[in-house]
Amino acid sequence: MAFGILLHAVIGLLPVGGLLTALVVLDGYKLVTMRVLLLVAGAGVAVAVVAYFVNGALLTATGLEFTAYSRYVGPLVEEAGKALIVVALLRMHRIGFLVDGAILGFAVGTGFAIVENVWYQVLVPDAGIATWIVRGFGTALMHGGTTAIFAMMAVTMLERAPEAKLAGLVPGFAVAVLLHAGFNHLLGWPRLSTLVVLGVLPPLIWLVFQRSDRAVADWLGHGFDADAGLIESIGSGRFPDSHAGRYLAALRERFQGEVVADLLCYLRVHTELALRAKGILMMRENGFEVAVDSDMKAQFAELDYLAKSIGRTGLLALHPLIARDHRAMWQLNRLAGETAAAPASAAVPPRAP
Repeated sequence: MAFGILLHAVIGLLPVGGLLTALVVLDGYKLVTMRVLLLVAGAGVAVAVVAYFVNGALLTATGLEFTAYSRYVGPLVEEAGKALIVVALLRMHRIGFLVDGAILGFAVGTGFAIVENVWYQVLVPDAGIATWIVRGFGTALMHGGTTAIFAMMAVTMLERAPEAKLAGLVPGFAVAVLLHAGFNHLLGWPRLSTLVVLGVLPPLIWLVFQRSDRAVADWLGHGFDADAGLIESIGSGRFPDSHAGRYLAALRERFQGEVVADLLCYLRVHTELALRAKGILMMRENGFEVAVDSDMKAQFAELDYLAKSIGRTGLLALHPLIARDHRAMWQLNRLAGETAAAPASAAVPPRAP
């Protein structure tokens, strides 16, 4: 009996766990740390527990039969819960590319699937191996896949229309709900639903990884050159004649001289950290592990001090010189997450109103 339960658990969870592991291994830039991955999967577990009680209450309140509820209401509830975790990650600038969006979205679904399959084992302890094959290769992968697709579409919309915030989440959420509902419509044909999931998810995620790898490489290349050029300009006598130098000179009419000097220092430290963040990603992509040193911690401390010194108005004045897109915010958060002494105010300066 105990062996049978263990076998069912392995069959039910191995596919989704194996695919999540494969995604992490394929991530050559190591965009997602193990700590974040485990925390996100844990959040998926919490969502599954909450969804269980919400579904129970709504099933009673609506008076729908279980089959109808699972087709039309359940997918909305469950995908909304999983999507909230992805939205929180986006707002905290923990997702920068399609790759880490896919990994973290799939991790949320993995946590959800773990709870669902464990509970199914409690409800139907006598289910055969065929049932667990369907649950492992079908249901569990579906939960991971729909959330990964939502995360990837959200990142894509954020890149195309950064100002579209909430509206940009709607297409991905709609697709996730429709795929989930479509899967539940095929529950009467378990083999077909499993084959559909296996035929769609792995190729889709592979294509996304191929595309995103190129996007990461392009972003790193162009961004590294731009940051390096700015640092070189600040350290040379050509800075006053540059666009950034002329802009800071114009700010002397609005700020005192010492504040303008702090603005220049903030720009330099911020750009140096952005450059180091890109350099670390490049090193890791080539197989070199780079540890955060005390100098980097000191730079974050200096950035925090300068942010307090120049104030919110000064930070807003720097926005034309400091990239504010989600990837620029992500890279400093990624670096700050590896730097124990990194204050949140340094990693994420306030947004422009």
